[in-house]
Amino acid sequence: MLIRLVFFVDLQVLAHYVVQKLNLAHGGGAFSGKDPTKVDRSGAYIVRQAAKSIVASGLARRCIVQVSYAIGVPEPLSVFVDSYGTGKIPDKEILEIVKESFDFRPGMISINLDLKRGGNGRFLKTAAYGHFGRDDADFTWEVVKPLKSSKVQA
Repeated sequence: MLIRLVFFVDLQVLAHYVVQKLNLAHGGGAFSGKDPTKVDRSGAYIVRQAAKSIVASGLARRCIVQVSYAIGVPEPLSVFVDSYGTGKIPDKEILEIVKESFDFRPGMISINLDLKRGGNGRFLKTAAYGHFGRDDADFTWEVVKPLKSSKVQA
């Protein structure tokens, strides 16, 4: 079984306000009812964080991040970034920065996003208003991560 997760983020910064427009497509599964080790859930969270971080760092005005997994394979089969022509540098370079900054292995996603903290009770909040676009300390995937590159705006 192949699982492909996609996250699209378009952030427009107006004065001190950030307007988020997002679409989420994920492969075949639901988020709720799955523990954080399942890539249906954790993979969507990490690509959300990666896409937000790309845009927040100034590497692109909008982007899509895609990651594909196969059951029993410890590394993702592929990671893909498309900035829709809004990138400050080529998409290939953005992809390398993303691969250097994020660990897309399922076990490491759970550790890096601290998904097991508080047990499954922390995910009860997702039942109302969803998994994304929340300003809540339990939604660790919503935190923009600094990217490892000299090409990122200071």
